[in-house]
Amino acid sequence: MHFHFTMVETLWTLTFAALLVLLVVLLGRDRVRRFPWFTVSIVLVALRMLASRLLFGKMAPIPSSEIFLTLADLAMVVSFLVAVEMARRVFARVSRNAWIAGTLVLLAIAGTVVALWGPWPAWKTVEASTTLGKLRLMQLVAQKGELLNDLLYIELGVLLIVVGRRFQSGWRSHAQQIISGLATASTAQLIVRGAWQKIANGPPPRSQAEYLHITGLQEKLFNGNSVVYLLVLVAWIILLWRDEPGSEAAGAQRAAVAGGTPAGAVSGS
Repeated sequence: MHFHFTMVETLWTLTFAALLVLLVVLLGRDRVRRFPWFTVSIVLVALRMLASRLLFGKMAPIPSSEIFLTLADLAMVVSFLVAVEMARRVFARVSRNAWIAGTLVLLAIAGTVVALWGPWPAWKTVEASTTLGKLRLMQLVAQKGELLNDLLYIELGVLLIVVGRRFQSGWRSHAQQIISGLATASTAQLIVRGAWQKIANGPPPRSQAEYLHITGLQEKLFNGNSVVYLLVLVAWIILLWRDEPGSEAAGAQRAAVAGGTPAGAVSGS
């Protein structure tokens, strides 16, 4: 029996499986209590992937768009809450005034980039009270909100590199590892977004060969982005399974190993 899977199908399967394993790690290692919004975001990513596989092309266009755009807007809001959650964890020792000032600066920078990035649709096309107008508004909110979140993740990653040690944020802490993964995935996302936007705004294909070349390039860009996200998921699975250095569980495991006692019998995990 032979199974023929395309690259897209293979990456979808591996990514969905990695998301499920990551959820098992978050639940089994009691990480949900510390990172509730991050856990919810992973659930939403898995749900959106499953919905796209089960529903796309099998429903009428309007109901299908309503479901997918609702999930996209919900995921955008949760992703923003993840950024807040990670910032509070990593920079918990920062004073309240410095935290508020830093937040405003990051939002101002990211908001400016969002405002300047790409063309904006005519307002009359999204303000209409029709169903199509509402769907266009939902799509605009999802796209621009996703871009804003990607920029915030990258900013948090850069901020962690620049001033993280000063505030003792813990380079090997779970929060730092999550931010590093988010910043990496967001960087790849923006590179692909920018590259595809440049290609799409270029001259239209003048032959079938040029059209096939562009579509092939699009697939390679998107597959590359998927590979980066898959690698981030694998890294999260490994790193979040381990206890943070200096934690009570990690200390108990080291003591158990030194004393010849199984670590699981001491930590109970």
